[in-house]
Amino acid sequence: MRTFSIAGLQLSLDYSDNYKLIEEALVATSQRYPWLDMIIVSELAVGGASRSIDYSLDNQIDSFKEIAKELNIWLVPGSFYDHKPDSITNVAPVISNTGEVITTCTKTYPFLPYEKNILGGNEVCTFEIPNVGIFGMHICYDLWFPETSRAMAMKGAEIILHPSLTDTCDRKEEKIMARATAIQQQCYYLDVNAGGRQGCGQSIFIGPEGEILTEAETGSETLLIEIDLDKVKRVRERGIKGLGQPLKSFRDNPDPFKLREFNSDYLSKLGQLEIPKKD
Repeated sequence: MRTFSIAGLQLSLDYSDNYKLIEEALVATSQRYPWLDMIIVSELAVGGASRSIDYSLDNQIDSFKEIAKELNIWLVPGSFYDHKPDSITNVAPVISNTGEVITTCTKTYPFLPYEKNILGGNEVCTFEIPNVGIFGMHICYDLWFPETSRAMAMKGAEIILHPSLTDTCDRKEEKIMARATAIQQQCYYLDVNAGGRQGCGQSIFIGPEGEILTEAETGSETLLIEIDLDKVKRVRERGIKGLGQPLKSFRDNPDPFKLREFNSDYLSKLGQLEIPKKD
């Protein structure tokens, strides 16, 4: 068995300035559950929607590297706005238990038209933990685009991490999509949202056959799971419930619809990407 233990921290966060609360939660969680291998925090947990440089990746990352090393855990401390001279991106770092940044995930699809002036990424985020398996990650609204999950699965991702930040009324629909993603990609799918003023919670962990393993309500909760990545291998080899084997089918016929050749005339008639107005 290739097992790995993960906690998702659904914290009751303020709109911004949450570093101290997150630090204390990481320490307390690690002490209470010393068998944990990884902890995941929600999207933009420290600074929320604020684009203050104080909450930027550069100004926050060293503190979380020290925490990961001190606690001997793999850590996804949520995401941060990464300020560059000509752009801002939404980036989630992956920090090893030795305090090194192994990779970063850039949000591909900012939540437009609300998350304005944020540049989307164009690379698939996967990383390998030695003797465990291959992980993938995408951020919040990326869930709505199944191409992002399929791209990770085709690169071998056996578990997809999904730090999220939402307080909107479509949370139920997002949880349906999360289950569908786990089924379609035959993988674990771990969704971690914020609670409190930032988000509406309802984080959810899903197994590779779409089974709900654990889910939260709306307040502060810690989701715990021990994943078995050999189960992913078996499900992908034999099919979900011994039936559907979608990754093999996609491997053997990867792009029959030539998705890039979309009908631009039709799509242009849908109007501008903007907040709806009254009819």
